[in-house]
Amino acid sequence: MGYCLLRGVLFVALAAWTSADDGPVTFVSELSSKPAQKLSKYGWYGNVRLQKFHIPEETAVARWLFSVTKGHTFHCGQHNVTIYIQYGAPPVINPTETVFPNATLWSPCLSLILPVTSQSSMTFNLSNPAPGDWYIGAHLPEDDGRIEQKGFPSCSYFFQPQLSIRRAVDTPILQPDTIIQQTAAPDRPARLKLYVPEFASSLSVSVADCSLEDGADSGNCSLVLRLGSTSLQHRPVTVNCSGIGCSASLSNPPWDTWLRVVVESRLDNRTVTFTIASNCTVGCKPKSVGLETDDDISRLRGNSSSTDSTAASNDSVTADPVTSSNGSAPACVWSISVIHEEVDVLSLRFTPASGANVSVTDAHPTLLVYPLYTQATGGTLNLQLTLNTTNVTLGNSSSVVACLSPRAPVLQLNHSQSCGTALFGGYSLRVNASDPKAVVRLPFPQSTTWYLTLQLLCYSNDCGNTSSVSVVPEVFISACVEDCGTYGECRLLRSYSYLYAACVCKAGWSGWGCTDDSAAQSYSRQLTATLLLTLSNLSFLPAIVVAIKRFYITEAAVYLFTMFFSTFYHACDQPGVAVMCIMDYDALQYCDFLGSVCSIWVTILCMARIRHAFKYSLFMLGALLIAMSMQLDRKGLWNLLGPVLCAVLCMVTAWVYRGVQRRRCYPPSWRRWVLFLIPGATCALVGVCLYIFTETEDNYYYTHSLWHLLVASCVVFLLPPKEKNREASGWSRGWSWSWRPRVCGYTLCQSDKDELYTVT
Repeated sequence: MGYCLLRGVLFVALAAWTSADDGPVTFVSELSSKPAQKLSKYGWYGNVRLQKFHIPEETAVARWLFSVTKGHTFHCGQHNVTIYIQYGAPPVINPTETVFPNATLWSPCLSLILPVTSQSSMTFNLSNPAPGDWYIGAHLPEDDGRIEQKGFPSCSYFFQPQLSIRRAVDTPILQPDTIIQQTAAPDRPARLKLYVPEFASSLSVSVADCSLEDGADSGNCSLVLRLGSTSLQHRPVTVNCSGIGCSASLSNPPWDTWLRVVVESRLDNRTVTFTIASNCTVGCKPKSVGLETDDDISRLRGNSSSTDSTAASNDSVTADPVTSSNGSAPACVWSISVIHEEVDVLSLRFTPASGANVSVTDAHPTLLVYPLYTQATGGTLNLQLTLNTTNVTLGNSSSVVACLSPRAPVLQLNHSQSCGTALFGGYSLRVNASDPKAVVRLPFPQSTTWYLTLQLLCYSNDCGNTSSVSVVPEVFISACVEDCGTYGECRLLRSYSYLYAACVCKAGWSGWGCTDDSAAQSYSRQLTATLLLTLSNLSFLPAIVVAIKRFYITEAAVYLFTMFFSTFYHACDQPGVAVMCIMDYDALQYCDFLGSVCSIWVTILCMARIRHAFKYSLFMLGALLIAMSMQLDRKGLWNLLGPVLCAVLCMVTAWVYRGVQRRRCYPPSWRRWVLFLIPGATCALVGVCLYIFTETEDNYYYTHSLWHLLVASCVVFLLPPKEKNREASGWSRGWSWSWRPRVCGYTLCQSDKDELYTVT
């Protein structure tokens, strides 16, 4: 389902080192498309339609086509569809401009607005996109709060994204300390790639010997050197070359990845020839642990209680100092191995293999590595740093600084060093004696390796009584921020095979973690809503009393069932804290919907005045069919209209038959029409109009309570009078509380028609 529907590879026959448009690089095209999805108005993140695309390595150009089509022919006006594009993880959005929870950091993603009347489309082009997963989200404008009944025609829009890429298949590799010659033209930039190894501290790429093809003005080639890919939030490092050469340097480049190098010419109709070379410095490498793993496994068992725990790759289980590549230089970073354990869906916990406490010094940074895979990007990355002040005393002017960065660590922290690497930004924390705890939360973190660098900074050489302190770094993935708090519910969402989570808020609370109380309902309003929706069901008591008085016991039982479950369903359905649930919410909802439709069904059939055997057979058959339809689609429109239309058809047929047989209108009394049938039908019609057309989230507890009153009132009006042929003291024919004499073993039987006694 989640795979591309269309994936074609179109090879362009290009000979190497010819004057073709693409130069020495061969390009192929790949197309992918996703199924159309129905858009929803934005109320929470679950209304966003999320799609995931994968862009492979060496992609030169990516082009998205976004199409929106209206589902119905009637006029709906113009609506703006908001489209989001994010690299590495789903987009974190805030269209309603709500307040995020404390210590929650996020970066705005690219958003596009597509006006739609009947059918619209737009394209978005991106040069040199970063390889990996890209996420597309779309939704309609903010929800106006109107409650739309399922089954009624409404304005619907369908969103379909498509992706076309152009990928190089033979990009030249730029080896370290190797000079190669390249050419660049305005329409044919030189494309290369180089591999950055792990533990690289710096990288430089230099362009030299720049000359024009015709030899004119060789002293100014006007080249542009770009290092890295485009991920919308981060741009490549760009250097403008104005002479015969230039260079670009990266401090803390991304580790263990291919880096894209693009050289463009700014001269019109001129081809530039140049040489290019790279140099990578690996300042620190970990001490080799060899191939023996017995000690590592024993330590792993001793530090983890979970059998599924595994140590992070490329790290030793013990805390080893990282030394220089030749092994003679002093330690420059302290590497701590990390164990990660999968607790549940979107629940991942990282633990240092050497214990919860991590030693941090002022001599060199301490490094911890946290690999995040695609399955973990749908949750929230939580980092809590706690300073352990039990055994040491930290000076007032000293603190432990931390930097959480993706793809590459910051290998040196000081007072002026910013928390960021060459191509990506980071998130900084600081703990000290006065503030021993710091927290950072990142919703939807990127799928990559994250690095946490810790170091003790001493101002004025004042570190207290020690140059080493202990901190407790707690890093874990949770589905939602603090489980959405008191007024929210964390829900697991799915886009094909990809899982992610979001908060749905209640009682007027809003925000990413349901912490924005700008429109929150007060407790008195929540209590008022609960009392109105529950106590309004007591209006069924007159209907129950009237039904029992007229010997409609089955109907009275149905009304009692409806009143009971409607009362406790609405007591459990409240969005705030004024909630009481006597059983599972789903069971209460099912019984409420079932009782409501069955009440209408038995009332209309009772008005038909058909024979008892036929009527009770229809009661049972209708209840079974209604129960089946409720199980299939509880909120479907035809679950209500179907039984109502069938019951009305039976009633009209019976009334017409009696009218033809008696040669006059049925019911014959004008008082029955004026005082009962017309007021009852009016109550029912007004109630249905309120239920379907006027209910919103703001006035729900007013209009729905009025719906309860009107439905119960119409039952009192529409329920027919007592049948004359019913026994005065009995509930059914053939069964009575009255005493009958027995004469010589025989029973005296009474005929309801002629009231004659016969001996049987």
